[in-house]
Amino acid sequence: MVGGLAAHASALLADAGHNLTDVAGLAAAVFALRWAARPRNESRSFGNHRATILAALFNAVALAVVTVTIVILSIERVVHPETVNGTPLAIVAGIALVTNLVAAGVLYDRSADLNMRAAMVHMSADAMSAALALAAGVVIVVAGHRADLADPAASLGVSLMIIFQAYRLVRASVEVLLESTPADVDLVALRSAITGVDGVSEVHDLHVWSLSSEFRALSAHLVLDGHPTLEEAQALGDLVRSAVAVPFGLAHTTLELECERCTDVDDPCAMDGLPGPIVVRGSTG
Repeated sequence: MVGGLAAHASALLADAGHNLTDVAGLAAAVFALRWAARPRNESRSFGNHRATILAALFNAVALAVVTVTIVILSIERVVHPETVNGTPLAIVAGIALVTNLVAAGVLYDRSADLNMRAAMVHMSADAMSAALALAAGVVIVVAGHRADLADPAASLGVSLMIIFQAYRLVRASVEVLLESTPADVDLVALRSAITGVDGVSEVHDLHVWSLSSEFRALSAHLVLDGHPTLEEAQALGDLVRSAVAVPFGLAHTTLELECERCTDVDDPCAMDGLPGPIVVRGSTG
């Protein structure tokens, strides 16, 4: 921040602004990891896995808000140009680039965890911002003050990249919070895998959702052939779990086993009208 004010460089101020959000963002990521690791209890029977998704959403929104502020500052610099000192801009940006690349490398995680991804996006965004600021500083040093607009241009360029990353994080976080089917789960293939187990004639009321980036759950009703005993039905349920757990990355599976379809309602989650009773064979619910 001091370097940006001294050099009159909006690119450095932009990078400093992202660094300030990093403090809150990385703190949120650490807190979420510790929260998610707590054991489940009666009030949170699935545990605290969603904590990492909430942290990722917070990080993405924070990135977006700061980036919009930087865009406004950059546009103001374009409309009302200021003399930029290219030498301190290039020096400070060079140091920031190395530091942020090291931090991004430390946070690099091959898993799909959105919380870790959000933390790494923060540091990668800072590295991109520093790289563009360094380029702007070098251009100003070489070309002189005729190239002062390279400074706000660098800020606008990195802002566009960061907004795109923030949008992707927000979208992925919202998909988990809405309990959407994970993007890489093919429901047609999943149904085929379930009905491919001998003794299973039909699957309905199938739901697959994510509690976090790496914890997926499934619930489904299975119609079994004939009228198997309880022991035989349980064995079939175990076979189905084994058939889908690894191929579809399912950590928690709940199956309701039926000898005939329990309901004629094709979509029990539909909200076409006011909630009312659903008639089920043998009971009313």
